[in-house]
Amino acid sequence: MSDCNVPPTPDNFELFYIYAAGQNAALTKAMGEIVSVRGGFTPIVLDDLRGRCLLRERHARAMEDVGSGITEMLDEVLHKLESAGKDAGEYGRALSAASGELGGDHSPQAMRRLVDRLIGETRSMEKRTKALETELQQSSQQVNELKTQLEDVRKESRLDPLTGIANRKAFDTELSAAIADAKESGTPVSLLMCDIDHFKRFNDTWGHQTGDQVLRLVANCLSENVKGRDTAARYGGEEFAVILRQTTLRDAVGLADQIRKTVQAKKLVKKSTGDILGKITVSIGAAQFAAGDGGELLVKRADMCLYHAKNAGRNRVVGENELSAPANIDAA
Repeated sequence: MSDCNVPPTPDNFELFYIYAAGQNAALTKAMGEIVSVRGGFTPIVLDDLRGRCLLRERHARAMEDVGSGITEMLDEVLHKLESAGKDAGEYGRALSAASGELGGDHSPQAMRRLVDRLIGETRSMEKRTKALETELQQSSQQVNELKTQLEDVRKESRLDPLTGIANRKAFDTELSAAIADAKESGTPVSLLMCDIDHFKRFNDTWGHQTGDQVLRLVANCLSENVKGRDTAARYGGEEFAVILRQTTLRDAVGLADQIRKTVQAKKLVKKSTGDILGKITVSIGAAQFAAGDGGELLVKRADMCLYHAKNAGRNRVVGENELSAPANIDAA
C-alpha cells in the first residue's frame, strides 16, 4: 500500500488483505495488474474495485444463504405435510373400520368400546392437527423473515455503498423502464448527467476521506431535489445521473439549476477540525428522450451537454436545446 501511495484506511486495508490472501480471483487479477506498475490506485479506482469485486461477491453469498434457507424451509414444510397426510390416512382407516363394525349386532359394552376407540382416535388426530398448525405458523414467520432478508439483499445490490443512492446497475434498469413507459404512454422522460467540478483537486488537497464526503454531499443534494418517481444515481466516479419521468426538457433544466444552486450553497467542513474547506459546484447536462432513442443514445446526448457545460466554465447547466448545432455523438 505504501509503495502504491494508497491511504491506510480500513476499506483500503480490506482490499489489500483480500488481494494478499488470494481470496478473490477477480480482485487478485485486477489489483495485480495495477500493483505491477506501482501506481494507479486513485480513490475512484479503489471504489470501483470494491464495487466490482467485493460487493458482488457479498451479494452473491447473501443470496445463496437466503436461497439455502428457503430450500431448507420448503423441505421442512413438505415433510410436515407428508406426516400430516399419513396421520389423516390412518384416521380415515380407523373411521372406515369403525363404520364397518357399526353394521353388526353389538352389545352395549362392545358399542362402548367402539365409541371410546373413536374418541381416542379423534382426540389424537386433533392433537396432531393443532401441533401441525403451530408448526406451520412458525414456518410462516420464518418464511416472512427470509422474504425480508431477500428484499434487503435486493435493495442493497441496487445501492451505491458510499452515497446510499442508486448504483449504475439500478440506473441502467430504471432508465430502460422509464424509456419503455415513455414509448407506451407518450409521456416525456428527461435525463441529467452531473459531474463534480474540480473533484480531483479536492482529493489531492484534502485526501480520500474528504473526497468521499464531497460525493455524499452531492448525492444528498440530488436526493433532496428529486420526486418519488424519479431516480438519482451514482453513474461512476464523481459523475451522477438523474432520471426524470414525466418531465420535459424545460422542466428538467429548471430542476438541474435548482440542484446546482443547492450544491453551491453547501459548505464543505472537515469533520476532525471543523475547518471550512470551501464550496462544491457541479456542471450538469440535460437531454430529453426522443423517438428512436435507446438508453445509450440518451446518455450520450446528456453527456455531450455536460461536456459543453464543463467547457463553458463549469458550475452551470446546459440543455440540448442550447447547443448551436446537433450534438456530434460519435465525437463525444
